[in-house]
Parts: sequence; C-alpha cells; structure tokens
Amino acid sequence: MAVEIATFGSGCFWCSEAVYQTEESVLKVTSGYTGGNVPNPTYDQICTGNTGHAEVVRLEFDATKITYEKLVKLFFQSHDPTTLNRQGNDVGTQYRSVIYYHSPEQKQIAEQVKAELEASGKYSSPIVTDIEPAPEFYPAEDYHQDFYLRNKRHPYCANIITPKLEKLTEAPK
Repeated sequence: MAVEIATFGSGCFWCSEAVYQTEESVLKVTSGYTGGNVPNPTYDQICTGNTGHAEVVRLEFDATKITYEKLVKLFFQSHDPTTLNRQGNDVGTQYRSVIYYHSPEQKQIAEQVKAELEASGKYSSPIVTDIEPAPEFYPAEDYHQDFYLRNKRHPYCANIITPKLEKLTEAPK
C-alpha cells in the first residue's frame, strides 16, 4: 500500500466528503479548512468569508489502487468548476473551486486534467479552479466529520447530497 494525500475544495465540505467516501480506495476523508490567514479557524470564522480559508477535504488514498488523476477527474465531475466562489446556494470565497497539490507530480496532473477539460468544450464558461501548493490544513470540528454518513435524513443531505451522489453514480466515469 502506498498512502498519498490529496486536498480538494469544491464547495461545501459535507458534499465533497460524501463524494470521496464512495471511493473504495480512499482510506480516509477529513473535512477542514486551508488556504487562509487565520490559524486554527472555526466554522463560525470561516462562514464570515474573512479568513481566506476554503472548506476542503483532505484525502488519504491508496495510490496502488486509485490514481491521483482519477481523483482529480472526480473532483471536476462532482461540482461546477466554472462558478467563482459559489456552489449552488453556498456563496463566498470559502466555497471556491481549488486543488491543493502536495507534490510536483500532483500539480502536473491537476494542470493537465484541467487543460484537457478546457479544451474539450464540455463547459460553456471558463474553468475557474485554482491549482495551488497545499498550505497548512486545519481539521474542521468533529460534528462536520462524516456528516452525510451520520445524517442522511438531514434536509441538506437528503435534498442536495443524495441527489448529487445518485447523479455521479449514473454518470460515465
């Protein structure tokens, strides 16, 4: 087993976490915050949009069973990378589309996948996803971890996350 780390911001981390938890070779998904200027931020601070942090998920994955490229493709497939600082009703810089890379290889793969998507014409608007080196990661509060798995009947989960997961399951990989 070769455990690697990936960090993605694609809107609300409850949604992102649920998406990656469906991948068998993703060993652990941690919701958290990164990219800002406030050490050890809280959810309440993040919600103001003044910390510079994004809601992200940090993945630990078995690179012998799933490629980073596949995770990057899932990242793009699981949200709208053409909307700046917004995913659905979630608005603000904390919901930006961003890939935080942990190695030069990850940077190259992320840039390649993004360029291929831009060239494909799949989107009518430009992709606004940033690709940046991974800064310090701060895990979110415990009640945010495994949120969907523990709260499938929560209105946000039932109305937003479950349909998103169903759509991803039906989509060609």
